[in-house]
Amino acid sequence: MSLRTLLATSTLAVLAACASMAPPPAKSMDGALVGSANAMTLYTFDKDGGGKSMCNGPCATNWPPLMAAADAAASGDWSIITRDDGSKQWAYKGKPLYFWVKDAKPGDRTGDGFNKVWHTATP
Repeated sequence: MSLRTLLATSTLAVLAACASMAPPPAKSMDGALVGSANAMTLYTFDKDGGGKSMCNGPCATNWPPLMAAADAAASGDWSIITRDDGSKQWAYKGKPLYFWVKDAKPGDRTGDGFNKVWHTATP
C-alpha cells in the first residue's frame, strides 16, 4: 500500500468517526449544566431514582425533560432513560435532566431550590 493510499484511508476513517460523534446534550456554563442548543439552565429532581423519571404529565409541562433523539447514544457520564411515554431523556451521572418553564433567558436559575426538590444541575 502506498503512503498516499494509507494517508487517504486514515483521513477518511478519522472523518467518518468525527461525523458520527454527536455534540453533547449539554455544556457547562458558570458552574451549571445548560442545554447545548439553547444555553438554558438544566435541573435535577430529588424524587427521580433508579434510572427513572418521576416527573411526568403536568410536572413535565412545567419541567420539560432534556429529550434525547431515538438514535442518541450514551457516553461517559451521559446516559439515556426511557420515560413513561416511551420517549427518551438525557441523564447526567444517572440523574435525568429538565428545563424550567419560568426561566426566561440563558443564565436564569429560578428553579433552583423550588419546593426543596429541584436543583441546578452541576458538572
